[in-house]
Amino acid sequence: MAEHVALNEFVVRDLTIHRRGTFASFIRRIEDAWMVLSRFFERTKRDYRRFNYIGEWHSHPSFEPVPSAQDHQSMREIALDESVAANFVVLMIVKLGPQGILIGTAHTYLPDGSYQQSELILHRA
Repeated sequence: MAEHVALNEFVVRDLTIHRRGTFASFIRRIEDAWMVLSRFFERTKRDYRRFNYIGEWHSHPSFEPVPSAQDHQSMREIALDESVAANFVVLMIVKLGPQGILIGTAHTYLPDGSYQQSELILHRA
């Protein structure tokens, strides 16, 4: 979930962690995330124009942090899903790089099926 802070600029404010999957895949279950989403929307007073679901994230601990063919397919399905009704969705992929520094990429998917790499800026908390 993210806050819209400027034109085409978002700050991730909360996220969910799914613990189901294997070495090279994970199982996305909205049921597991729904409680966190609900609390986020309550906390942000349901100001959906400013605070909303922005997309998905996962790690590629043993691979480059770029979308796989399956990642692209999954994100296009979310972007094209009329029940989601999103103007866009973002996929962020991260991994620990040298010296334990977090590195990653972000890609934005549109309802027309297109996508593009977006700028990802990671800050230490």
